[in-house]
Amino acid sequence: MTSTISIIASTPFIDFSKTEWARLRASTPLTLTDADLADLRGINERLDLEEVVTVYLPLSRLLNLQVAAAQALHQATATFLGAASGPAPYVLGIAGSVAVGKSTTARILQALLARWPSHPRVDLVATDSFLYPNRILEERGILNRKGFPESYDQRALVQFVADVKAGVEEVKAPVYSHLIYDLVPDQAVVVRRPDVLILEGLNVLQAGGGRLFVSDYFDFSIYVDAREGDIQRWYEERFLALRETAFRDPSSYFRRFGELSEREAVATARRIWTEINGLNLRENILPTRERARLILEKGPDHLVRTVRLRKL
Repeated sequence: MTSTISIIASTPFIDFSKTEWARLRASTPLTLTDADLADLRGINERLDLEEVVTVYLPLSRLLNLQVAAAQALHQATATFLGAASGPAPYVLGIAGSVAVGKSTTARILQALLARWPSHPRVDLVATDSFLYPNRILEERGILNRKGFPESYDQRALVQFVADVKAGVEEVKAPVYSHLIYDLVPDQAVVVRRPDVLILEGLNVLQAGGGRLFVSDYFDFSIYVDAREGDIQRWYEERFLALRETAFRDPSSYFRRFGELSEREAVATARRIWTEINGLNLRENILPTRERARLILEKGPDHLVRTVRLRKL
């Protein structure tokens, strides 16, 4: 059966329905189990193996082809220069709002890509690792703007990805804890020349202004998208779930929220969304969506309904 693909003249993207996209899986095998998926899925997400088969297996096939092409191009340049060179790490950026599911997307792609024999070493790093410590955010009066562009150590983030891309043997990043809502002192994650580096975060697709941005090092980028009303609802649902779990941990930065009634918790989540997360989405995150090479558009059920691939 011939796939019908709608190409809209006014957009740089090719839009695929879920059925059309699923056909591009070809013979890519499913290598995840229900048990694997349980470890990968985020709080309150309705992701199942059917979603993996129809959305993420075709995407892993596309990325596998992209990695192979990038490695061949890198080798061609090395041959031209007469230099011996191993393949440069392939850098994949994943952007999107708080609560939209970008972290789950990153974990699933890490698991799938690591099962391709040509690139078994796939590392995942979140840009949370490059947030300034709370003490610095407090000194600057921007602790309530954590997640906004100015709350990140952009220079350290760019240097980290540049070093990984350059093939530095060991590159370290700080460790961020959502439990304590801060960087963990004297701890680091070490990246050792991966085949693929996945970098996920709110603002990774930023660019412009004559500066060097982390997105300048991306080989491919994905934006996880949904209507703001749906994302806000997912955020509120996640907040209520955390109120019954992580917020009750005595070491949690948010332990005060664990004692809220459901009504108080919903009101608090809505206030945080209005004052912080929704504002950041509209001002900084959503404007970068069109820079992505691929957009995953989710419906109200948290499942992908349309895939938009940038035309080459």
